[in-house]
Amino acid sequence: MTRPAIVTAAEMPAHDADIEQIHADAFGPGRFARAAFRIREGGPHDRTLSRVALSDGKVIASVRLTPALIGKTPALLLGPLAVTPAFMNKGIGRNLMKECLALAKDAGHSLVILVGDEPYYAPFGFKRVPAKSIQFPAPVDQNRILACELADGAADMVNGAVRHQNLAGFS
Repeated sequence: MTRPAIVTAAEMPAHDADIEQIHADAFGPGRFARAAFRIREGGPHDRTLSRVALSDGKVIASVRLTPALIGKTPALLLGPLAVTPAFMNKGIGRNLMKECLALAKDAGHSLVILVGDEPYYAPFGFKRVPAKSIQFPAPVDQNRILACELADGAADMVNGAVRHQNLAGFS
């Protein structure tokens, strides 16, 4: 028996329950205390830039982009990126990452940040930021704060506290 094709799509409100379950399974209740989650609770993520992977119509992976400010510099906060265990290590997360970053660049965004493992995210263009140049609203390992420039020089001189951009119009 062949496995159903995996397709990617824009995240829709109908996907919310499945995405929340994937996040609960992947990160547990501790996810609510994480520094990046505190920024995300400041307002909605951008569904036009967030993607899901579907198998037989069911969400099996997702990645979200949330509008943020670093000091006065606009950026996007990437995450969480999560894939259901049955579909891990098949390139699904990598494909979602590539799509989200391309969508963000096409939409005119110049900088994406995240808290994550540099070996995983480096192939997508993420690099460690200078220590203490970006401050999250909760403790975070400074070595895990990464930035990806979608425009040359976008991370130069970026400094300050990260917070949700609180833009109207996102659903």
